[in-house]
Amino acid sequence: MDDKRPLILISNDDGYHYNGIHSLIKVAQRYGDVFVAAPAEHQSGKSSAISLDKPVKAHLVEKREGYTAYEVSGTPADCVKLAISQLMKDRQPDLVLAGINHGYNMGISSLYSGTMACVYEGIMHGVPSVAFSYGVFTRSADTVPCEPLVEQVLKRVLEKGLPKDVCLNVNIPPFTEGDVKGLKVTTSDLGRWVNEWEKRKHPMGGEYYWMTGDYEMADENDDCTDMYWLKRHYATVTPCHIDQTDHASIGAISDLLL
Repeated sequence: MDDKRPLILISNDDGYHYNGIHSLIKVAQRYGDVFVAAPAEHQSGKSSAISLDKPVKAHLVEKREGYTAYEVSGTPADCVKLAISQLMKDRQPDLVLAGINHGYNMGISSLYSGTMACVYEGIMHGVPSVAFSYGVFTRSADTVPCEPLVEQVLKRVLEKGLPKDVCLNVNIPPFTEGDVKGLKVTTSDLGRWVNEWEKRKHPMGGEYYWMTGDYEMADENDDCTDMYWLKRHYATVTPCHIDQTDHASIGAISDLLL
């Protein structure tokens, strides 16, 4: 790989054979060398889970000038950890990208996201990181219309960088419902999932539960949130970090407990 071009590490949680990651690869190759470490199997909803009790294997899928791709048997977090510490140990990435996820990672859903785990791992290793998600959940979703917006964000991040320890969560509404109106920088909606489980009859007898759910916004009129603008057909960019400390409450909790 050419060490004069940026080295871009790409992962996801859907797996190497989904359309989204290949749209991301296509755009990234215009701006740098690309190294892919993606799950060998679908890993949505794994959050930042890591493989503590089983070995993780990396299978080389393709290697050519400016491009290397591995399928990894572990979780999305495993993929980025393994890439940075082992597979790329001769040269560290300049940028970590995740996605394009098939389905939103908006609001509190980002807490469950394997896509977001990739970029959290990136900033934990000191690498600027951006996650992209698209509001169409099917495996066959056409992510090509997302590519100009991905390129817009990618180009600016490479040019200007990101604040220390901050990653970006980018969500793009479905192009099947019309052109995206623009880009908004937002907060995460702090709504919640309701009706999360459906009880069903098993054909062999007995009952089981299937996860479903409806998302309720915290405040439908709050025009600071990602959900508000996604509903209005804008793409959203939410700056995120991994420090979960509520710094404003330290004094109150000290008064309570000490």
